[in-house]
Amino acid sequence: MTQRDSIRSVGAANAAGASAAPADARPDPAAAGAGIAARQALMAATAMARRDELEAALASLGPVPAASDIRAPESGLVMLRGRAGGDGRPFNLGEATVTRAAIRLADGRTGFAYQLGRDAAKARLAAILDGLAQGAERAAVEAALAPIRARIAAEAETKARRVAATRVDFFTMVRGED
Repeated sequence: MTQRDSIRSVGAANAAGASAAPADARPDPAAAGAGIAARQALMAATAMARRDELEAALASLGPVPAASDIRAPESGLVMLRGRAGGDGRPFNLGEATVTRAAIRLADGRTGFAYQLGRDAAKARLAAILDGLAQGAERAAVEAALAPIRARIAAEAETKARRVAATRVDFFTMVRGED
């Protein structure tokens, strides 16, 4: 039997279901997408939170597993890119300082965070909350972040009202010559 024949026989056995996993064992792409979106929303909320809000959120969770640094919080620069009119050619707008943190909880879960600025403690707190949200504490973390999300939404609404108050509606009058 050649190598090609043995590969074919293994493939035929797998196609027949000899060693294939059950169909229901496959991950659901919709569920995975929802999990990613929820984690992105959590990370966005922690990025817009103040350090004292993150400290209060973590304190409200009660005792949490110990966290060790995978990589100590560190600050660096990222290049901000922009586009003229939103769809033009990209250009380098400038640089921004960010701090990143990566932690591992005592039970093995990992958490990551990127924060604008140089506040290493805030980045580490956000990473701990990210790690906790990947386990049984997810609902508790979401509840602890609810006041932060409410503040962010209220600030966005206030800003939208102020902008709407200065809005000018331009219109074109039709002239008979055209």
